[in-house]
Amino acid sequence: MNRVGIAADHGGFELKTRLVAALRSAGCEVVDFGADHLLEGDDYPDFVVPLARAVARSEVARGVAICGSGVGACIASNKIPGVRAALICDAYSAHQGVEDDDMNILCLGGQVVGPALAWELVKTFLGARFDGGDRFRRRLGKVAELEGPNGVPPGHLVSMERSPEEAIYL
Repeated sequence: MNRVGIAADHGGFELKTRLVAALRSAGCEVVDFGADHLLEGDDYPDFVVPLARAVARSEVARGVAICGSGVGACIASNKIPGVRAALICDAYSAHQGVEDDDMNILCLGGQVVGPALAWELVKTFLGARFDGGDRFRRRLGKVAELEGPNGVPPGHLVSMERSPEEAIYL
């Protein structure tokens, strides 16, 4: 696992900086999707979505997405077809998410998880391998079907600029 992407907004900037240094020290090639400086009030989608797209296109093997709680980073990442992101706070989930569910983006809360635990979670995540068994592939196929044609699930709200009564659904 040599090429790893990482992204964070202001809520995860300090943790991202530490993880980038640790990853590089461990011999990983790190692609940093930003933020490249601390800017209070920046928006996690501006950094996390390009990371998620790079993961989906296999430009990086896996990704680490960080915001204050990790929740927003997880939600944004999972909007990109082909991404399987999860908010992780324990080592079991860090490896099991990869082994069973082929998780490809680890989401962390920069204001929730300390640097020592975050580094353990990242190492565990990167060291895990997808099992590839039939039952896991079958389940992933069912999940992929939810993305629908062009990555838009059936019944998905595509316009939020209208009232709920006027919303456009596919």
